[in-house]
Amino acid sequence: QVQLVESGGGLVQAGGSLRLSCAASGRMFSINAMGWYRQAPGKQRELVAAITSGGSTNYADSVKGRFTISRDNAKNTVYLQMNSLKPEDTGVYYCNANVREKFFSAPVTYWGQGTQVTVSS
Repeated sequence: QVQLVESGGGLVQAGGSLRLSCAASGRMFSINAMGWYRQAPGKQRELVAAITSGGSTNYADSVKGRFTISRDNAKNTVYLQMNSLKPEDTGVYYCNANVREKFFSAPVTYWGQGTQVTVSS
């Protein structure tokens, strides 16, 4: 089994910054893409940013230029640097990772438990 543990959420004023971290642990042969999603109250979970094992990134239009996703493959950790935060960025942020547990295993997507980000106006 693979566990993803997020940290770094909290309460911040509009215009402020937060950095989220997500560390993967457990039985892993390789980690493919990793990503961050968020879910606001009453809304569906949406992709915020994703990064491949090679470092290619993809962002939601709403966060381009403000958020930066990165990863440390040696630590099996993905980060999300969030700057110029807006009240509409409020929500529970989840990380996920597409993991191959063994060489011949099909990749499986795992999710973290979520971390709350609240941006006050």
